[in-house]
Amino acid sequence: MTLNRLTADVYDSDDVTINSSTNVIQNSTNDQNIEKPDTNQEGFKTRKGEIDTTQCGSQTSKGTPVELELQEDPKKMSPFRKWVIILVISSASFCATCASSMATSTETGVSRDFHVSKEVTILGISLFVEGLGIGPLLLGPLSEFFGRTPIYLTSYFFFLVFNFPVAFAPNIAVFLIFRFFTGFSSSAFLSVAGGSVSDLFDDENVANPMAIYTLSPFAGPIVGPLVSGFINQNVNWRWTYYVLIIWIFFELVALYAFVPETYAPVLRKKKARRLRKANESENAKDEGNKSIFQAITVSCYKPFELLLFDRMALLLDLWSALILGILYLAFQAFPIIFGEEHGFSTGLVGCTFLGIGLGLVLGTATQPLWNRVYKSYTVKHSGNPPPEMRLLMGMPGGILVPLGLFIIAFTTFPGVHWIAPIIGSIPFGMGITFVYTAVFTYLVTAYRPIAASAMAANSFMRTSFAAAFPLFAPAMYHRLSTVGATALLAGLCAIMAPLPFIFYKYGAQIRKKSKYAVS
Repeated sequence: MTLNRLTADVYDSDDVTINSSTNVIQNSTNDQNIEKPDTNQEGFKTRKGEIDTTQCGSQTSKGTPVELELQEDPKKMSPFRKWVIILVISSASFCATCASSMATSTETGVSRDFHVSKEVTILGISLFVEGLGIGPLLLGPLSEFFGRTPIYLTSYFFFLVFNFPVAFAPNIAVFLIFRFFTGFSSSAFLSVAGGSVSDLFDDENVANPMAIYTLSPFAGPIVGPLVSGFINQNVNWRWTYYVLIIWIFFELVALYAFVPETYAPVLRKKKARRLRKANESENAKDEGNKSIFQAITVSCYKPFELLLFDRMALLLDLWSALILGILYLAFQAFPIIFGEEHGFSTGLVGCTFLGIGLGLVLGTATQPLWNRVYKSYTVKHSGNPPPEMRLLMGMPGGILVPLGLFIIAFTTFPGVHWIAPIIGSIPFGMGITFVYTAVFTYLVTAYRPIAASAMAANSFMRTSFAAAFPLFAPAMYHRLSTVGATALLAGLCAIMAPLPFIFYKYGAQIRKKSKYAVS
């Protein structure tokens, strides 16, 4: 079972939202293999024997349950309409994450016009990414109460509005402040977008649409330098953000025109209110009783509690954070490797990221193979495999990431053909796919009662590394050389590579001692 199928399985419990970009799963508390304690794992009291009502999607213990008619059920939409929705959501996710790295090619112009150092302009990327990490902690739970579509439209509206001060910034302070707010606002969209995929498809049919969606937010940062590179090569840096504003506007129109509400608990809640208003059912109850404040409070503190007190979660989060940090560091390293060493133009430097993108695509294309592996593994364990099965994919990923970086490191000499480091970036991209799939799916299954917090902790740590790494990249590459700096990063990844092997063997024992993981 791949990340796509696992995501669908979790979604179908009707009380989960996953963020495929920052990968935040919100309040997953239902698993038929886990005994429900008297106290909800996310911190809300429930009386033994009652159904947990901490989610909008949970049934109520009183009143008449409201069911959706066939024409109201998102899963009963026509295949064509479903795929239109998937493509619109995927393109919007692609746009939001692409915006994070588009600032790479604008740094020279921003530095010149605002009379600041290159290091200050790099904050344009760092603050955007930090906004992506902080946003889901505060905004992610909102879809439980308002549904997906209001979050989509509100998020993208502010994403559009906040890009105007960036494009027309009179000084560096305005530019940087609103780069953070653009990341923060777009994170609300990304924190719930993946949920719409499972809203529309059942278990048997969700794999392909989920594969398309999950690829889009990972491909966005890779394509960003390519798009902005050719724009900045020919016109002023502000045109990068003019183009981005136009792109966001069309995405907003498409979201409004083609993406209806798909979150079943909210649809049932709205139907119950309509029935009561029309006096069609005095006993129709809308679902859920948790306050927004409670949801946001838990979303903010629980992830950090997990990082502080669970070493296995901390190490896996550090591993994935290191890799994302290196990916965002590449946005500063590749202009040095290919621009300064090989004399590439700004536009051509953007093209050099296609190697990583190809690796991501190839890694995603191997999912049918992993499906067969997981299926045989599930049969071997009588249909109840341990969570450590998810780490199988991380084993080759842990090897491919440092291998790709070592190839890049020792092919960055000016005398070596420029295609060599690009070829080396392909296994690096494949490794990213394998590592993230393994880590995300393992965290969801091993920490199922608090999957929301486990993934939020992972998201926050990853975006923190991704925000910090670009800041020291120029000094690091100029002082250690392209060979030494990249080899150092490869060495750090090599140190972390044994983690999936170790946790595959000893994970069950570690989980028994953890108060957060399932045992």
